[in-house]
Amino acid sequence: MDLKQYLQEKAALVNQELERLLPSDLYPPVIHEAMRYSIFAGGKRLRPILCLAAAEAVGRGEEGNTLLPVACALEMAHTYSLIHDDLPAMDNDDYRRGKLTNHMVFGEGLAILAGDALLTYAFEVLLRFARKCPDQTRALQVLEEIAVALGTQGMIGGQVVDLESEGKSGLFNREELLSYIHTHKTGALFRAAIRAGAILAGANDAEVAALTEYAEQFGLAFQITDDLLDITGDEKCLGKPVGSDVKNQKITYPALYGLEESRSLAKKTIEAAVWALTNLPGQTMPLELLVRSLEKRVS
Repeated sequence: MDLKQYLQEKAALVNQELERLLPSDLYPPVIHEAMRYSIFAGGKRLRPILCLAAAEAVGRGEEGNTLLPVACALEMAHTYSLIHDDLPAMDNDDYRRGKLTNHMVFGEGLAILAGDALLTYAFEVLLRFARKCPDQTRALQVLEEIAVALGTQGMIGGQVVDLESEGKSGLFNREELLSYIHTHKTGALFRAAIRAGAILAGANDAEVAALTEYAEQFGLAFQITDDLLDITGDEKCLGKPVGSDVKNQKITYPALYGLEESRSLAKKTIEAAVWALTNLPGQTMPLELLVRSLEKRVS
């Protein structure tokens, strides 16, 4: 399987649906322009693609088109978090994906509102989907999981602890703190995306459990490699500044374990993710290639 081609095809489907869901001619124009600016700023659509690939892994790839609204809602929620992450009060970044961040183009006030609007609209899209879904129980389960993943027991909780711990690492158990931050800040939405695809495709309990394990290992591998790239990456290739973790005195895997041990941990985590796919009945190659591609980011 050609992973690059697979990602391009799935991203094209997601982008087409995002264009439908986020038209450019709505009033007031400036807020919709700001929303679209960050949504169409060149994201890889990883979370929506993971959602669609999870449905394929349980043998229900035909569910892909019907799950597109859910996949797009996940991308909207993710983009909201990036807009807010980049704000001066958070990571204070001027560039994202090689383009000026939202607040650098539209100002802080509109950037905050654009993030808020994307998150709110994500749940409007999810509720429309749930209303039409033939399996209301599964649809509501997915809505709840995504809400929890984005809230104080998920991404926001991880963000808060990350902010509170900057420059104060000596006050905490660093291993526990690092695990909490990244399980919640980064891993929670990956987990929700993959579980959403599995659940809505009719996965049984064992299949959901296997994909949950994959999701948790994928999220960990993603974060370790992301931490490594903040030190070893090329700013031009990444499209954002490097070294911000060190500058902000964040607790990261390289800071705690060093570069080589972090790379070794990433490899072990990737193999654990692949192993979790072993007994699934559908097409698992996209998920395997996706997690293996993380190692190539830092090799």
